Amino acid sequence: MSKARQRLSQVQSHLASSEAAIARGRESILQKSPDDIVVTCALRTPITRGGKGGLKDTAAADLLVHAFKSLLSRSHIDPNLVEDISIGNVLAPGAGATEYRAAALVAGFPVTTAVKTLNRQCSSGLQACVDIANAIRCGMIDIGVGAGVESMSSQYGPGAVTEFSELLDSYQEAKNCKVPMGVLSEQMASDRRITRDVQDAFAARSHQRAEAAQKAGKFDEETAPMKVKWVDPKTDEEKEIVVDKDDGIRSGMTVEGLAKIKPAFKEEGSIHAGNASQVSDGAAAVLLMKRSTAEKLGQKIVGKLVCSSVVGVKPLLMGIGPWKAIPVALEKAGIRKEEVDLWEINEAFASQCVWCVKELGLDEAKVNPNGGAIAFGHPLGCTGARQVATLFNELGRTGKKVGVTSMCVGTGMGMAAVWVKE
Repeated sequence: MSKARQRLSQVQSHLASSEAAIARGRESILQKSPDDIVVTCALRTPITRGGKGGLKDTAAADLLVHAFKSLLSRSHIDPNLVEDISIGNVLAPGAGATEYRAAALVAGFPVTTAVKTLNRQCSSGLQACVDIANAIRCGMIDIGVGAGVESMSSQYGPGAVTEFSELLDSYQEAKNCKVPMGVLSEQMASDRRITRDVQDAFAARSHQRAEAAQKAGKFDEETAPMKVKWVDPKTDEEKEIVVDKDDGIRSGMTVEGLAKIKPAFKEEGSIHAGNASQVSDGAAAVLLMKRSTAEKLGQKIVGKLVCSSVVGVKPLLMGIGPWKAIPVALEKAGIRKEEVDLWEINEAFASQCVWCVKELGLDEAKVNPNGGAIAFGHPLGCTGARQVATLFNELGRTGKKVGVTSMCVGTGMGMAAVWVKE
């Protein structure tokens, strides 16, 4: 063999060895780096029924105060080190910018901690976490909080959507953005042949899983109980009560029981109050920083954010958002769906969740193993942050590592994120 060919063979051998040493797929994202964006605390308030539950008389800003105080207490972080807070909210005017800045001050953050609010519909809470992660990654801040909140008891209704101008109404795809989600989900269920029986079976399973999880105390670790003032609707008497559990979970729910509920959007339709997400109240908060920062401060690392994705779809096909967003997130992470241990996919409607899970070919046993929004509710701005707390709680309880959170988004979008438990 000539010296040139011998040298080429040596180079090829070195390259092959180097490639073999490079971690790929799941192994790659399980590796640790000082620059990892990590979560050191993630929690939520109980989620309660809109207009009926334990938090119906508690303002959204007050829900946030409690979530923030609990975050500071559990994490033992010095609030003076938190540089920015991003809060997802959908229904409050201006996404609650003024009152939520005030809530941060009441909770114990100093005036030097900046606050912003945002509204990307149902993914607002996740977007808030991602915005903080990106600010840390690019060096804008070192420590921040991503949060989400919604009081649907006080702010849900037609007034939450501004009237369209003549110009917007003149463009059909734009006009589709204001079609009520229940109506378009009903049409999607019909077009994609998702029967009521299938939807009700999915909804019943969500309730059954959530009921079992609640009885086993699986939500306790992620939940921060609240003492609030509550007005008894029967007597108008104001009482002080402790809210420590999600109160929307229906005990003993069955497919047969769901079959008795009348359709909500179409006389012969398939979508009803029992197989759609509940109108709810709640807040959640997530503390983020680099791994190097957490180790320097002695913060216990819960897990890390690997990557996220956001996509657009046709407004009338809003429900397929996870189906489009999840593959993008998996590709960015460099992993296959088979390498994911747990999926938290928001159950906006059973119809769209069933379709997404089926089309993605996901293992149903790994999807919302403790139930989802159909069972315990979907406080719009809160859900994306709530899912982070729920995901890490379950990954830790079961000794699993890789999880994905995702949701469809009103007006036709989808979002997803890949997380790794420490």
